[in-house]
Amino acid sequence: MSAFTQRQHLNFSAAQLFDLVADVERYPKFMPWVTASRVRHRRDNVMFVEMTVSAGPLRRQFSTVGVLHRPQRIDITSADPIFDRFEQHWLFEPARDDGTDVDYRVDVALRSRILQALLGASFADQAARTMTAFTRRAQQLYNGQR
Repeated sequence: MSAFTQRQHLNFSAAQLFDLVADVERYPKFMPWVTASRVRHRRDNVMFVEMTVSAGPLRRQFSTVGVLHRPQRIDITSADPIFDRFEQHWLFEPARDDGTDVDYRVDVALRSRILQALLGASFADQAARTMTAFTRRAQQLYNGQR
């Protein structure tokens, strides 16, 4: 799989959007493919997360490590054995109109070539759906606030 990038300008502050992405325990409320998510441990600006995702009949739990640089950036990696590579990067750049330019990059390669072949075409769609889910959640939480 190659890397995918989603970019969007949102009318919310970088701090608001950063906090939304960093609040992983609420993901099951607004990301339909996330069925469970919990922070196992925090150390300084590092967060160790356990997440369960579902796609049709497939259900998989895995661990990630997020490095938080509030409010500019979140870098997420995983050494979980299901992945050959797992990287996500969120960048939050304040814009002149008091909004934020959001850059979401994802690069995932599954260890199972069969699973990679089955899901590979949907990774680009998944990146777009992820950005859409966060945009909708930001609108629900922050409309009328700055």
